[in-house]
Amino acid sequence: MTTETAEIKESGHLQSEPPHEHVVSYKKLVAVWIALLFLTVTTVLVTRVELGVWKVWAALAIACLKSGLVIAIFMHMKYEPRLFRIILFVALVTLAIFIGLTFFDVLYR
Repeated sequence: MTTETAEIKESGHLQSEPPHEHVVSYKKLVAVWIALLFLTVTTVLVTRVELGVWKVWAALAIACLKSGLVIAIFMHMKYEPRLFRIILFVALVTLAIFIGLTFFDVLYR
């Protein structure tokens, strides 16, 4: 009798579940790839339009969308437990705060 079988008999359920594999369809991967290409073209077009200070903010917003797609789909964060997603969100917000503070430092020199 294996340890897993003993755990199932004692508690009625398996204590440690094996990791789940998430297979993303090629259709979804291609759709995300096309969206990333579109957003890249949009970023290039934004740099050619005179928006003043908003040019940087627009480029950062588009970069956030692109990184969100990559993290959610290609890194499978969409399928991870809620705690992992919250930790990633907190880390990214902290990074955004530091980048924002750096912009203010450079802006007022």
